[in-house]
Amino acid sequence: MPDVTFASIIDLARMVATKAVSPVELTRAHLDRIAALDATLKAFITVAADHALEAAKAAEQRLMSGEPLGAMHGVPIALKDLCDTAGIRTTGGSKILGDAVPAADATAVARLEAAGAIVLGKLNMHEFAYGPLGVNDHYGTPVNPWDATARRVPGGSSSGSGVAVAAGLCAGATGSDTGGSIRIPASLCGITGIKPTYGRVSRAGVLPLSWTMDHLGPMARSAADCAVMLGAMAGYDPADASTSVLPVPDYRAALTGDVKGLRVRVLRAFVDGSQPDVAAAVTAAAKTLESLGARVEDAALEQVRHAAAASLAIVAAEALAYHATWLRTRAQDYQADVRDRLKLGIFVSGEDYVRAQRVRALVRAEVDEALRHADVLLAPSTPIVATPVDQTHVELGGERADVRSALIRFTRPFNLSGHPACAVPCGFTSTGLPIGMQIVGRAFDEATVLRAADAYQRATDWHTRRPPRAS
Repeated sequence: MPDVTFASIIDLARMVATKAVSPVELTRAHLDRIAALDATLKAFITVAADHALEAAKAAEQRLMSGEPLGAMHGVPIALKDLCDTAGIRTTGGSKILGDAVPAADATAVARLEAAGAIVLGKLNMHEFAYGPLGVNDHYGTPVNPWDATARRVPGGSSSGSGVAVAAGLCAGATGSDTGGSIRIPASLCGITGIKPTYGRVSRAGVLPLSWTMDHLGPMARSAADCAVMLGAMAGYDPADASTSVLPVPDYRAALTGDVKGLRVRVLRAFVDGSQPDVAAAVTAAAKTLESLGARVEDAALEQVRHAAAASLAIVAAEALAYHATWLRTRAQDYQADVRDRLKLGIFVSGEDYVRAQRVRALVRAEVDEALRHADVLLAPSTPIVATPVDQTHVELGGERADVRSALIRFTRPFNLSGHPACAVPCGFTSTGLPIGMQIVGRAFDEATVLRAADAYQRATDWHTRRPPRAS
């Protein structure tokens, strides 16, 4: 059997459909890789080997009987551990839910399985999705596989998802994104991830952090694979009133490779506010798109300067509303940084919350206006690359900045606005650490975002590189 652990979702599904490899063989190959590497990487909280093998055998039977196959038939994936899974514990990366076993699958999980995906297990995360570093005091912090000697943050909160996909432990994974939690680990771990438009993917059966800011989306090694996963996950769900009734396009069919005439506006202040290696990589990526026929210009967003304060008020208030009882009765069971952030919600008044929502409307309107003159916006996903786990501050533009705040600086405006944003690898530092950019599009126009990301990846090879700890 060929090496399948770094094959794409599209190739794996084709190999299964043509019987070049069986779902059971694929599943065992990935489970063997998890067994060999994950004691060090700590990407998984729960490995559901028996469940996965049973699902793989059932997938093989459907294949042999000639039944119609889904777009991900037999493909091994894993789930961020805030997605409910029937019969498999869903911890939220916490001690509080350490033994919680849901009775039903989250809608997105059920849809992925209906498309034929095989669930290998549940992935590590920053506790209750409340942190961009990806650290976890309860289950161990996942190890960023791009540094073979130092322990660097994987990015959060979908840290296990970023590490597992980057290291070939699964072909794709789910992530959630409230302030950047898909795009940050995707960028720091050198993979691709898309935060869809708010309302495009159901969050029914997904542990909330902030009801009006949470997004669920796919993480994989390419935009094409994300297109396949998103196509399976997206669509209206009566169990989630926030989901849109708009039809879901064929995302994979949108990947034409053609971006001639595509209007790309580079958020220059975001680029200039990044570390030099990051700024250079994103500038080079814009030139690559231009060489493919895109029309590239600079743009500015003024209202995003208010995004930090507005996001803090909204997330803090909504997170406290969900956690209030546990914070009163089980405060000692939270890891310290999460407990401290939850307590901030106590100081958010109703007036603060309403003002934050007004700022949100201004940010959304400004992004909409920018996209009235462009098809996509381009910016770094993060202004910095992965830092050592114990590093608390970095230098940006000659000033000392908190690592946590720096990581979410460029991502959270688009959680506030709700626009789709895809993180794509666009280079490496001189020390071999991945750099990511984000491509932002109009509401419910993930197809154009993915088309631009896919065209860029056809012209470059950053997304094909393997980290040293994946060998």
